[in-house]
Amino acid sequence: MEKINNTLKKLAASNSFQQRYEKMKKEILENQDVRDFINKNRDQVTSEMVNESLMKLYEYISQSKECRDCPSLQECRNMMKGYDPHLVIRGNTIDIEYHRCPRKVVHDERTSSQKLIKSLYVPKDILQASFSTLDLDSKSRLEAVRLAKNFVENYSAEERMKGYYFYGKFGVGKSYILGAVANELAQSKVASMIVYVPEFFREIKQSLGDNSLNEKLEAVKAAPVLMLDDIGAETMSSWGRDEILGTILQYRMLENLPTFFTSNFNFDELTHHLTYTQRGEEEKLKAARIMERIKYLAQPVLIDGRNRRE
Repeated sequence: MEKINNTLKKLAASNSFQQRYEKMKKEILENQDVRDFINKNRDQVTSEMVNESLMKLYEYISQSKECRDCPSLQECRNMMKGYDPHLVIRGNTIDIEYHRCPRKVVHDERTSSQKLIKSLYVPKDILQASFSTLDLDSKSRLEAVRLAKNFVENYSAEERMKGYYFYGKFGVGKSYILGAVANELAQSKVASMIVYVPEFFREIKQSLGDNSLNEKLEAVKAAPVLMLDDIGAETMSSWGRDEILGTILQYRMLENLPTFFTSNFNFDELTHHLTYTQRGEEEKLKAARIMERIKYLAQPVLIDGRNRRE
């Protein structure tokens, strides 16, 4: 043991070690995040504390904070993938706590929602969509992408933001634009939810038997950004229209939560669809109430062009 201690003392006394130590200390103390932490806690942090905690501080500055230096969650550079370091004071030392990073939070929320609601699953090409890969081969499509991109760039959870009601014929890429919006929002650490409406209604009906309806409904109602894909393609019942769709839209209208829609129907055609239930009942007033909420939440945008599924 004596020989090891002597070796360590000699190493610490060597010029090369001292130079590396001083260089590391300088790098730590010049780091803006460390400086901000020390200034914020200047009443507690002493020079001795800093010297005692240099290795923890070096561990801290060597990692990405708030996903700033990580291109994606999969390429996270931190010691614990998906977690970023936060400096804390424990007694007379500075220590590190690891919290989920913003991208990890969004990923976990999306995974949790997908486990809860099966109809959130959408085709892989939509999940991988981005504005850079969207075809801009028609004037209306170019305008739709411009509006969607503008929404992402100006998104704020603190302000009321209107979504868009993208409508047009089959295969013009309406759902693909939703996928691009969802992925671009995720890059900004904003969680969103894409729900395929026909499957969602079928699943909600089945949820009556396993008591999971309220949990699923709450998850959809409160999504920071909700995207209802292919509304109008479902088989409509009075219960689905009023108790499910109406409840979701009413909540989002009151809370000013951004909501997107895609449909093959324009507003007049969707009104007709909502008016007549599968039993043949005509309920114009109830359909008008739903349409009032949709118009409050989203601006209609026509998308035309060739059918990409052919």
